[in-house]
Amino acid sequence: MNPIPTQITFFEFLTPFVAEGLKTITIRDRAESHYVVGSQVEVFTLETHQKVCDIEIIAVEPLRFDEINQFHARQEHLPLPQLKTLIRDVYPETDELFVITFKRL
Repeated sequence: MNPIPTQITFFEFLTPFVAEGLKTITIRDRAESHYVVGSQVEVFTLETHQKVCDIEIIAVEPLRFDEINQFHARQEHLPLPQLKTLIRDVYPETDELFVITFKRL
């Protein structure tokens, strides 16, 4: 059993969107999917590990890469082509992903 994660990192260019409440989901692979609904999580930048804000996990749901659509792109606060490229760059061999829905605290 994995411990309940209390931190999450985002690429630095995405953290202002998290802090402003504009980005409300993140798409991760199975290894990064163990967040617990209702838990509070600290947000840090990936590159410099600077604390950004706190979020509450609202939902964790499976998602296949080919199901990523415009709705997800709006929630990610990114254009759909950029979102798909980013996901493919981070998880090049993974089609089984998870949508982690959150709200800024």
